[in-house]
Amino acid sequence: MHPFFYHASRSAQPSPTSPTSAITVHCLDDGLCVLAAQGEDALSFLQGQITNDLAAAGLDSACLAGYCTAQGRLLATGVFSQGPVDPVNAAAHNISIVLRKDIAAAVTKRLSMFVLRSKVKIAPTALNVAGVFAPSHALDSLQSVLAHDLPLTPWQARHTASGTWIAAPASLGTHRWWWLASEQAAEELGLNWTALTQTLQAGETSSWFATDIQQGLPWIEAKTQDLFIPQTLNLDLIQGVSFTKGCYPGQEIVARSHYRGTLKRRMTLARLDVPLDATIVPGVDVYEGDEPCGRIINISNEGQTSWLLIEAPFDAMDRNALCVGAADGPHVALQALPYAIRAA
Repeated sequence: MHPFFYHASRSAQPSPTSPTSAITVHCLDDGLCVLAAQGEDALSFLQGQITNDLAAAGLDSACLAGYCTAQGRLLATGVFSQGPVDPVNAAAHNISIVLRKDIAAAVTKRLSMFVLRSKVKIAPTALNVAGVFAPSHALDSLQSVLAHDLPLTPWQARHTASGTWIAAPASLGTHRWWWLASEQAAEELGLNWTALTQTLQAGETSSWFATDIQQGLPWIEAKTQDLFIPQTLNLDLIQGVSFTKGCYPGQEIVARSHYRGTLKRRMTLARLDVPLDATIVPGVDVYEGDEPCGRIINISNEGQTSWLLIEAPFDAMDRNALCVGAADGPHVALQALPYAIRAA
C-alpha cells in the first residue's frame, strides 16, 4: 500500500457502534493510475479524441469517456476531470485521466502520436488513487474531519486542499468517491490526521471494483482493448458518450450504431458463487451451448462471490443459460443492472 494511505489503513479500528465505522478507504493504485494532459491545447486536443464532452463538464464535474480506434473499438475507458486554473498561466489546462494501470503506457504513447503541433503533453502523474466509501449517515463526520464539503451527485468533482474528489456511482443510501492526491500534498495538508485515521478504515481493492461492476461501470483493461464499441459497454447509457460534441476517432461508427438502432448486444451483470478457475479472466469467451457468444469485460471478487460484467446478445440474456470460459464452464446467474439496458 502506498505511504499516502498508510495512516488510514493502519489505524486503530473504530468501535462497531461508531457512526464512522463503515467509512472505508480502498487503495486503487494496483489497478488504476492517473495520467495528466497539460498545456494550452490540452482541452481542445482531448475534445477531439474522446467520446464525451469534457469541455461542457467544466471544473465542477468529471466525465466518463471512451477512447476509440478509427473503427470505433475502445482502447480505454477513463474518468476525465479538469483541474483548477493555473495562476501562472491562465490559458493552460491541467486534465487528470483515471484509467486502468495496465493500459496507461499504451494510451499515453498513442495519444502522444496525434499531438503534432498542439501545445499539450500527456504523461503519468505522481497522484495516488483511492476509493472512499461512506454510508449517508456518516457523511457529516467525514466532511467534518476533512474540513470541506464533498460532491454528492455522480460525476461531480471538487478540488480541495486534500486532493480532487470525484463522486462515483453508488447504491441508494451510500456515497463513493475517487480521491486523487499526492503524498507531498498529504504532508502539507494540516489535516487532523488522528481524526482522519480513526474515521477511515482500510477496505479491500477487490470490493471496490466489485461495486463498480455492480453499478455497471466498465473499465477497459489490456486484455479487452480493441474488442468493444462504446454502446456494447453501455457507455451511452451512463453518460459516457456525447452525440452532439463533434468528431473523435471512431465517431462515425458510434453514431451510426446509435441512430440506426441496430444494436443487438449489450453489457450485463452476472455473478458466480463457485470458485473460479485462474483462466477465467477479462477477454475470455462467454458461451451459450457449444458456441461462444460474448466475452467477459471485468471480474472482481467480494467474499466468496465473483461479480462479472459480460457482453452477450439480448436473446441469449433472455434464455439465461450462459457459461464462462468453456461450453461446460461455470454457469453465471444474470443480475439486473441499476439502469435499463434496452427499451421496455
